[in-house]
Amino acid sequence: MKGKLSLNMVTAATTMGSVKSAGLSLLLLSFLLYIADSYPNIDLSNMGCEECALRKNLVFSKERPVYQCVGCCFSRAYPTPLKAMKTMTIRKNITSEATCCVAKHSYEIEVNGIKVRNHTECHCSTCYYHKI
Repeated sequence: MKGKLSLNMVTAATTMGSVKSAGLSLLLLSFLLYIADSYPNIDLSNMGCEECALRKNLVFSKERPVYQCVGCCFSRAYPTPLKAMKTMTIRKNITSEATCCVAKHSYEIEVNGIKVRNHTECHCSTCYYHKI
């Protein structure tokens, strides 16, 4: 009877293999939950974009310092409400709102024959394109 396996031995081996597999799965799940829980709870929506502030413009700051507004402000996009969509001449499904980092106060200076705006104060306001 050495060559024959009993039903009890096969069942015990199968059960032991299942327990090891379940234990390994539970250990892996615990590890992944630990990593997810230890990850910092930070807002990643503006990752890589600093707050709106004055920064020294290195290109134009050769003779004297020139400061300009740089950074991010509020922006969002959302589905256009049906009521608003009916009033549009050219319908669009997405509506967006945004504010940009712009100069509150500035004055014009000349650097190497080029007129440049030297900003003195920044804030988030209506977006518009402005020349150097």
